[in-house]
Amino acid sequence: MQAQEPIKRYLADLPFDPDPFQVEALLSVGEGRSVVVTAPTGAGKTVVAEGSIAAAVATGQRAFYTTPIKALSNQKFADLRSVYGEDSVGLLTGDNVVNGDAPIVVMTTEVLRNMIYEGSHALAGLGVVILDEVHYLADRSRGSVWEEVIIHLPRAVPLVCLSATIANPEEFTNWIRERRGDTDLVVEHTRPVPLTTMFMWRDRYEGGASVMLPMFTRDGRPNPTISKMMQSSKSRHRRLSIPRRTDVVEHLASEGLLPVIYFLFSRQGCDQTAQQIAHSSLRLTTADERSEIHEIVERRVGHLSEEDLTVLGYQGWLENLKRGAAAHHAGLVPAFKETVEELFLKGLVKLVAATETLALGINMPARTVVLDSLSKYTGDGHELLQPSDFTQLTGRAGRRGIDTEGTAVVLYSPYVPFDRATGIAGAGSNPLRSSFSPTYNMAVNLIARYSEADATELLAASFANFARDTRTDQLAENLRERQGDLATFRSAAECERGDIWEFYDGSSHPAGPALDRQSLKPGAVVSFGSRTFLLANRSWGGGHPKLEFIDETGRKSSMRSRDLPRSAELAGFLALPKPVRVSDAAYRSELAVMLETFIPDDEPRPLFFAADEKDIATCPELDKHIAWADRARRAQREIDRLERRLARTGPDDVVVRFAALRRVLEEMGYVDGWNLTDRGRTLRTVYNELDLLLAEAMRTGVLDALEPPEFAAAMSLFTFETRGADAPLRPQAAFIHPILERVETLHNSIIDIEQTHGLDEQRQVDPGFVDVIHGWTSGHELDEIFDDDDVRAGDFVRATRQLLDLLRQVRDGFAAHRQVASDAIRAIDRGIVEVGGLG
Repeated sequence: MQAQEPIKRYLADLPFDPDPFQVEALLSVGEGRSVVVTAPTGAGKTVVAEGSIAAAVATGQRAFYTTPIKALSNQKFADLRSVYGEDSVGLLTGDNVVNGDAPIVVMTTEVLRNMIYEGSHALAGLGVVILDEVHYLADRSRGSVWEEVIIHLPRAVPLVCLSATIANPEEFTNWIRERRGDTDLVVEHTRPVPLTTMFMWRDRYEGGASVMLPMFTRDGRPNPTISKMMQSSKSRHRRLSIPRRTDVVEHLASEGLLPVIYFLFSRQGCDQTAQQIAHSSLRLTTADERSEIHEIVERRVGHLSEEDLTVLGYQGWLENLKRGAAAHHAGLVPAFKETVEELFLKGLVKLVAATETLALGINMPARTVVLDSLSKYTGDGHELLQPSDFTQLTGRAGRRGIDTEGTAVVLYSPYVPFDRATGIAGAGSNPLRSSFSPTYNMAVNLIARYSEADATELLAASFANFARDTRTDQLAENLRERQGDLATFRSAAECERGDIWEFYDGSSHPAGPALDRQSLKPGAVVSFGSRTFLLANRSWGGGHPKLEFIDETGRKSSMRSRDLPRSAELAGFLALPKPVRVSDAAYRSELAVMLETFIPDDEPRPLFFAADEKDIATCPELDKHIAWADRARRAQREIDRLERRLARTGPDDVVVRFAALRRVLEEMGYVDGWNLTDRGRTLRTVYNELDLLLAEAMRTGVLDALEPPEFAAAMSLFTFETRGADAPLRPQAAFIHPILERVETLHNSIIDIEQTHGLDEQRQVDPGFVDVIHGWTSGHELDEIFDDDDVRAGDFVRATRQLLDLLRQVRDGFAAHRQVASDAIRAIDRGIVEVGGLG
């Protein structure tokens, strides 16, 4: 896409002066080049995206804007429609299709990946693809999709990759350049609003008050005052403790540091915090603000029925909002989350207690960000935040054009030492690492679209392999350099008087010639290395006496006798003034004058002697030979280490996994050599973590002859995952039990084949949503299917829309099940689920 003039017009029409990094990035786009932009949150990467879209539209081409989450897609969709109008902007999120043929289409990254595999006509005339939040490539569960897009998208289409700050942008850009041609890297390190990171604790010595100090000094070092207090708090009478959340917010309010996003890593914690603040003594809203909040809320939830609002706890939620506090997490229905976002942006809600999902792309800056903890539960245990997580979360602090600085507050924890906390807060970012891993669906699509050689080449083109190859090449280059060093060092270590390697094994100083200890006494004048020294003191501790020398300048130096050069000679003696005071500068100056006027003996004699003058021990350069031998041995150890690291690099893991997947598919009749069977062609349309199991269940008739509610419930086995470490609930509906048993039997048979070919088994199906979705698809309302806290409304909407996505795949890819899938979709997509589709 060559579009220099549209880019220049876009920049000239901006109502503000663009930052240099924005201009640099857009000029690259105007020249038809791909670009990687890494910049702090809030720095203005959106300007680069919107300028790229404007250039594509001005040249009669289409623009795709991809995001990692549907909520962000919906926000971008709304933003772009406000600029270009409803007819010019579309939305594709798997469960929503709005004006999909528009010139500008916002979509989740998975939708674009599916388009590429299907050879969609929508790719025709595509002028640019924006990959927002491209650092999501490192996500263990979904990151492969970003690499699939970068690898398989037609090379002629330039990419605009927008990322938060990462530690290895050059490596990432080099990979994209190798895959897609001309690619520029634009890095912006400066935050538009400076950030101050504070540390807060409850101090027993201050009457239990909350105290807050900067985590770092002005020169970037950890605050020593806090370090000392953390040490003293380890004593029996603990001084510091975790501040109460209400105290934290009261302290921030007193310092003028509201509005605040209070990050917690549990939904329950978010709800409790919002409730506590709303019902504390704090008064966060005025009467006029409460009235405006009520009007906005009524407008936002007007499409929900009274019954649904009752189930959703509307009245309590509204009351908290009017008091200026709210929770924000995935357990809320989209209408509630979007209301909170609008109220916070308008400055009406002063506190939002949120999970980390709020940090991902959604435009919701605050004056202050609080991190309730630096560790979070991952499902397998608690893990400390990565520096990039900290940077992403605190990136919300500081509103551009409003605040002169943002504030991030880290709360004291007895479980996280202060040095660990400052290490996380001060690192800034960590390297972007690939999570690319072939799936069965990817395997059949590669076989369908490419020759075996081309497919293998594409698999080897993953960022994981590029990074591995880069590191391997660097290791090999380092190895060659060290091998050259070794040859040089060994040559320099050789001595014509004997074998240095036999004489000196490197484990200790060689025995060598004997030292004339009788002559080596205070007053001895010793010369070595063209310099002369006066031995002022000698202590006989251990087997090697410590020698203290004075040189001609009066400078004192010391060494053990074992370190004395073998070329050392005795030049004579001087009578030392008594008493000996080597530590006295005036005394040393007196000795220096004596040494300067000293006349050496006519024939200085060696301080070391050997039986044979031609023995290597008598070599005047022996110390140099030993030093070179030491360097050679160090070089050899480094060579051994590099060779071990190179040996561990092993084969191409991605290609090896693909070969194993292909063997499983061959054994199960999905491929025949490098050709797809009918089964394999069906599998191409299944984009699900349990793709092969689902295809087998469909093929073997496990899901035949079911009514729409039963079919939807059975399909939820493949999409639903129970949160956290809880075991899935066993469904009460009797019809699912034989289906579940047959699906698990199929799964176990697949696992047996996978293990034969060295593959890890996939997760089990989860029946935890069966009863809920069966009731909903049968026409029941929320209050009839929810049992207290079994399912959060937001979780219900999200899980249901994930199921709808899979049902649409089945409708479009499995002719025998098209009707029942269509009927199930119509039965499900109603009420809170239908209106939640744009959330």
